Amino acid sequence: MLDLIKTSFGCEERDVRGYSPLTLAFIGDGVYDLVIRTLVVERANRPPNELHRLTSAYVKAETQAKMIVALKEELTEEEAGVFRRGRNASPATTAKNASRADYHKATGFEALMGYLYLTGRSERMLELIRRGLERIDNKPELGTGGESTGD
Repeated sequence: MLDLIKTSFGCEERDVRGYSPLTLAFIGDGVYDLVIRTLVVERANRPPNELHRLTSAYVKAETQAKMIVALKEELTEEEAGVFRRGRNASPATTAKNASRADYHKATGFEALMGYLYLTGRSERMLELIRRGLERIDNKPELGTGGESTGD
């Protein structure tokens, strides 16, 4: 999809490594949200308020923080570096319903998702999301289709 967007709108090639971690987190937040929304909708046709409730449970900072902690050992050195840059960034806002630590971890998680997306590594991004959901998810409505690894 990234290539299609770039081609359709005539976007120039850019070195993503020069992007600020908060810029990566900005796009990562949107991409991760789209993945989760897609999973929620694909699981069942439900009323919009239920779709929103299910999606919100997975896109909140606390859940993202749990996912990155569960995935930390699987990250490559490059991915871990992107996560650290995002985690250590100083966002201008704070989370409404999350601890400061969870908010920073979630920002790092989103930065990593944005980096993988913008570098054309969507398969790796989806693999990490899937594994993260498997490790934290006990809700069959979404992540693993009901199969939890129990890690």
